[in-house]
Amino acid sequence: MNEQEKQPHNGDDDLVEETRMLSLGEDEVEEETVEAGKKVRRRGIYLLPNLFTTGALFSGFFAIVSAMNGAFDSAAIAIFISMILDGLDGRVARLTNTQSDFGAEYDSLADMVSFGVAPALVAFSWMLSDIGKIGWIAAFVYVAGAALRLARFNTQIGSVDKRWFIGLPSPAAAAVVAGIVWTFSDLDLNDTAYTYALAFIVASIGVLMVSNVRYNSFKEIDLKGRVPFLTMFVIAIFFVVIAYDPATVLLLLFMGYAGSGPGRALLRRVKKADQ
Repeated sequence: MNEQEKQPHNGDDDLVEETRMLSLGEDEVEEETVEAGKKVRRRGIYLLPNLFTTGALFSGFFAIVSAMNGAFDSAAIAIFISMILDGLDGRVARLTNTQSDFGAEYDSLADMVSFGVAPALVAFSWMLSDIGKIGWIAAFVYVAGAALRLARFNTQIGSVDKRWFIGLPSPAAAAVVAGIVWTFSDLDLNDTAYTYALAFIVASIGVLMVSNVRYNSFKEIDLKGRVPFLTMFVIAIFFVVIAYDPATVLLLLFMGYAGSGPGRALLRRVKKADQ
C-alpha cells in the first residue's frame, strides 16, 4: 500500500470529522465558530459567566411574577438586581477568559426578558392597565424599543466608538421604569393624569432606546488606575445617600442619565447655531 492510499483525501477528512462528531453526539455541540480559518466545534458551555446571566434572567422573571401578584416593590428591586448581575457576567467572562458566542447570545436573550419585557409588564400591571389600549400600546412601544436596541447593539459590536452608546442602553431604560414604580408604588395615585404621564414616560424611554442619541458608556474610566484620596470618601458618601433612600436616589440618577443624551445633543445644536 503506497503513501497516497494511507492518507485520506480532503473530502475524506470532512467525512471523518463528521463521523467523529456524530459519535460524540451532535446534541452535545453547543457552539460552532471559525478561528484562524478553521471550523471549531465546542461541547458544553462556560459555567461561571452563564451563572450570572441565569441569575439576571431569573430576577427578570421574578419581577414579572411579583408584578402579577401585586408586589411592585419586589418587582422593581428584582429589575435592579438583574442590572447588577448583567453587569457582572461580561466582566467575569473577560477576567476569566471565558467569553463565547453562546454566552453573548444568552446574555442578549436574558436582557430582553429582564430589561425589555419585565419593566413593561411591571408598569402595565401597576398602572398602565387602567387606561386600556393606550396603556398596553405604551408598554409595547417600550418592549419593541428594547428589542430593536439590543439587536442593533449586537450588530454594532466592534464597529462603533466604545466611549458611546447609540441610543439609551436597555438596562438604564429599565432602571428608569423600575425606579418610578419603586418610588411611587406605595402612594395612592388614582388620578388618571398620573397614569397618562407614566404611559408617556414609558413610551418615550422606548423611543430613546432606538434613537441615534449618544450616551456616555464610561468605558474610558480606568478602574485599575490611581485616584485622589478624597475620591474614595466621595464614593462612600454616595453609597450612604443611596442607602438612605435607594428608590428615589436611583430614580434621579438614571433619569439624569436618560436625559443626558438629549441634553448633550441639544447643546451641540445650539453651539452650531451660534457659530
